[in-house]
Amino acid sequence: MEEHFSFDQRLGIQLPDIQLDWEQYSRQTQAAILFYWEQIRGTIPDRIAELEHTINQKQSQLSDESDFPRSCELNSEIADLASIINDLWIWYRANQTVSVKMHH
Repeated sequence: MEEHFSFDQRLGIQLPDIQLDWEQYSRQTQAAILFYWEQIRGTIPDRIAELEHTINQKQSQLSDESDFPRSCELNSEIADLASIINDLWIWYRANQTVSVKMHH
């Protein structure tokens, strides 16, 4: 099933990498892809929690940081992590709808 997914380094999870139109896959392959995706999708909240923990650590460092350039760096890192969390939530929610439609 991994041939239908590719690892996204930024998000830290595998994402669907469908090469054909959905209808060109057999029902068995469609079901296997959806099952595999649901397993990956189920890990997204844990991945988000890890990133939130890292953000909290960086915010703690930021509150004690007196060096302006380092403060800017920490702010940038926090913003990048928040952007990743946002994208993960989009994948989590958008594909929930797609999965439900494909099951019908």
